[in-house]
Amino acid sequence: MKPFVKTVIAGAAVGLMFAAGSAPAASPASVSRVPTTVVLVHGAFADGSAWDKVVPLLQAKGLKVVSVQNPLSSLADDVAATRRVVNAQTGPVVLVGHSWAGMVITEAGEDERVKALVYVAAFAPAEGQSAVDLSKGYPKSEGSNYFVADKEGFVTMTPEGIAKQLAQDLPSAQTNLMTVSQGAVRGANFEEKATHAAWKTRPSSFIVSTQDHMIQPALQQAMAKNIGATVVSLPASHVPQLSHPKAVADAIIAAALR
Repeated sequence: MKPFVKTVIAGAAVGLMFAAGSAPAASPASVSRVPTTVVLVHGAFADGSAWDKVVPLLQAKGLKVVSVQNPLSSLADDVAATRRVVNAQTGPVVLVGHSWAGMVITEAGEDERVKALVYVAAFAPAEGQSAVDLSKGYPKSEGSNYFVADKEGFVTMTPEGIAKQLAQDLPSAQTNLMTVSQGAVRGANFEEKATHAAWKTRPSSFIVSTQDHMIQPALQQAMAKNIGATVVSLPASHVPQLSHPKAVADAIIAAALR
């Protein structure tokens, strides 16, 4: 084989390695002697950068980390995007979902590679339940007053909504960035029903945000109880992974160590 061809093939292999979220080998003292991968799934009005503060904390413990980029165009589309990432892993996976992504990991968590689920201020449905179904009987969230739908039914949040309702415990510089980078979510997603409930066969953890203006804290507590999750309560907004990253990372690490 010609030297140039060898170089191209080697370069492609390295590129694929990084695209799959490979991390440096773990040190003997780290938690990842068993090669566990943490797959992080973002919610509505967000993208993969929602996990930026958690990722280095997990990697510091030797865990592999991959952040999914959800299209937010349907439950099926988001589940497919997450399954593609899970399928690319060779070892056990801890699947973490924030907010809307609780619906996603409940479906995608059926994969045999998934060893544990972590819900972060998230929806945790049973089979046949949608996010709308779960919210029935609870007061309307304050944050929903700041939704803006376009003509195709995709929803974003106003800058004021993100600053005062979604992430009221973050500085304005950060909420400005969140506003600019937010992902528009198809409004009809919240009426789509889960067809699987992976938490029935996987150990689960649930981070409850007690100052959440998007998903009622009482609803979060009820869902956590329903799925038999290990609960961590934080005095946080709807984005505890950004306002309390160490506590969120610690909960994920604990799930990886099970």
